Amino acid sequence: MSQQTLPSTSAGSPGGGGGLPPRKRFSGDMFFRGTATAAGSMVLVIIAAIAVFLVVKAIPAINKDTVNFFTYKEWFTDGDQPKFGIAATVFGTVLTAALALLISVPVALGIALCLSHYAHRRVATTLGFVIDLLAAVPSVVFGLWGRDYFYEPITDLSKWLHDVFGWLPIFGSGGPYGKSVLLGSVVLAIMILPIVTSLSREVFLQTPPENQEAALALGSTKWEMIRTAVLPYGRAGIIASVMLGLGRALGETIALALTLGSVFAVNFDFLGPGGITIASNIANRFGEANDLGRGALIASGLVLFVITLIVNMGARAIVYRRREFVGGSA
Repeated sequence: MSQQTLPSTSAGSPGGGGGLPPRKRFSGDMFFRGTATAAGSMVLVIIAAIAVFLVVKAIPAINKDTVNFFTYKEWFTDGDQPKFGIAATVFGTVLTAALALLISVPVALGIALCLSHYAHRRVATTLGFVIDLLAAVPSVVFGLWGRDYFYEPITDLSKWLHDVFGWLPIFGSGGPYGKSVLLGSVVLAIMILPIVTSLSREVFLQTPPENQEAALALGSTKWEMIRTAVLPYGRAGIIASVMLGLGRALGETIALALTLGSVFAVNFDFLGPGGITIASNIANRFGEANDLGRGALIASGLVLFVITLIVNMGARAIVYRRREFVGGSA
């Protein structure tokens, strides 16, 4: 019985049994990949350009007196013997941001859990839209609102805190009250509240339903299910949202310039007229500064740039280690 030989098919022919069609030289995937790579590279280029600008402009001021620049607590850039330092501004920046996070994060996580697991869907959708809209309000509006409408309530609260808890150093100031670290931190907490809330809500909504149903099937209450299934699963996302809020708090300018007391001091007194941040100091002094003063302010901006990078890199490392731990345990 004779065998019939099937005609051979080339790799590019449309017949059966052939190879894959030749790869196109240009496609939509290649265009998208090139565009995304260019966009990502542009971000790195912009960050590098900002860093180079800050370093070039800051070197003359830092070289003027390197030791005092990092340790001195006052800011005098005029006259024959200028003396300026960032110790007070760095302390105020970290203090106001930390206090704002302490106030806003528990409230933000509670709102996020309410919107994701307790509120009715229509109510959650409406409130979520309002919270997202609140994040778009300009910072100068928050600053004016805090200065004009929060001034009296914070003054009354400061008097009460001093009368009741005045034996604590953080509430030991006897006045005058009003513009203070407490007022600036409360306004800052309201500003970062929608950011942390929106991101945390999205993280909680990503929890697999299987995990939640398994916890409920084992007899857990709703809060026990959230504590054992939702919060551990979203821990990395919560950390990322808090760090994003911290980055917003560290770089805030106008709102703190309107609500802080602009007093150079290094102490933990929340109620007195002290407190100043790097960003608010730049906003208050840049317009009337001389050449040395502008260089010194840019140098302080460089320090803020480094602090923000360190915070973001630390948050990224925490999130990455958390993902590795979850992947390894799985």
